[in-house]
Amino acid sequence: MPLLARRAFLSAGTAAVSSLALPAVARALPDTVQVEGELSSTTKRNTASFHAQDWQNHFKSLRNGAILVDIDSRALHMWEESGAHHIYPSSVPQSEEMTRKGRTRVVQKVVGPTWRPTPNMRRRNPEWPAVVGPGPDNPLGTHALYLSWTYYRIHGTHDNRKIGRRSSSGCIGLYNQHIAEVFAMTKVGTQVLLI
Repeated sequence: MPLLARRAFLSAGTAAVSSLALPAVARALPDTVQVEGELSSTTKRNTASFHAQDWQNHFKSLRNGAILVDIDSRALHMWEESGAHHIYPSSVPQSEEMTRKGRTRVVQKVVGPTWRPTPNMRRRNPEWPAVVGPGPDNPLGTHALYLSWTYYRIHGTHDNRKIGRRSSSGCIGLYNQHIAEVFAMTKVGTQVLLI
């Protein structure tokens, strides 16, 4: 089916599709997602083209679980030790210069994290506050997984518009309800791979 015809078909049929027919990740999206007007080419949303991933292609075992962040498809894959697989749309770094790829691990879990901009963020945005405590305006959202890399986190967000976009300064962001789920399944020591 030609791309344009396929898009028209999908657009016309969207209203008729019940939520039961949608993938679990689409049903799980919050009702409070904010809608923006025009978006630039660097902030396109990507919540429909996740790449299938197999944990065995990336990890030796699922001991303590595993998290894979696919920067290109802007998705976080979580495997529990049992092999149960979960996938979530995410925000990713704004540019390749801010993107760190490779292996790390969860070293700390924090409910109600305090946000402190990095020195580079403060240089770029001197008007930003030095500290934002827990609460609805905290850029780290409700939960944060601290990684072994300094300044890098997997966290929630107070700004739902960022999810599915290249919009972060280096961290991986999830909807607050999704980071709460990942947080509950994650252990200190969970292996993490960003590709």
